[in-house]
Amino acid sequence: MSTNIAMEQRKRIHPSKFTLWVAIGSMIMMFAGLTSAYVVKRSMPSWTTFEMPHIFWYSTAVMVISSLTMFMALRAFKQRERVKYRSLLTLTAILGVAFIIMQVIGFSQIWATGITFAGSGAGQFLYIIAGLHGIHVLGGVIALIIMFFKAFSTRMRNYNAVPVEVMSTYWHFVDFLWLYLLVFFMLMQ
Repeated sequence: MSTNIAMEQRKRIHPSKFTLWVAIGSMIMMFAGLTSAYVVKRSMPSWTTFEMPHIFWYSTAVMVISSLTMFMALRAFKQRERVKYRSLLTLTAILGVAFIIMQVIGFSQIWATGITFAGSGAGQFLYIIAGLHGIHVLGGVIALIIMFFKAFSTRMRNYNAVPVEVMSTYWHFVDFLWLYLLVFFMLMQ
């Protein structure tokens, strides 16, 4: 009887993972709605377009590399390679901050071309969509920093992989989301 209970518990999704997947589903719906509205509004006669700054390609490379370092950090954690895990987690957080800085630079370049939030056209949706993505990345960076401090804490010796798995899944999601948004904006120019 206890074997069946143990097997049943292993089949269940951890509450933190379930919550993350519900949140990801909500975020997908939000960004799908916003990008759909972008497509609809694009047909308006007063619509203005914009040129994608080259720095977005560099920020995309940084985000993809950070997704790889997060994947390697999770693997290092599961293999109990604490020093490697700490290094990779630190690198992932630094790359996340670099991505945000590059995004601010890129959107400042778009703003300098006259595509502002107040005007009609791409600016209204562009800044909202990219800003929401930036907030999600910033939230991920904050979570990475918290995990960083926990990884270097001498008091904690907990090897529960769930928080690292949740962070990894979230980080891969914001990476994929940026790739989707980049392709979307490139196609909509």
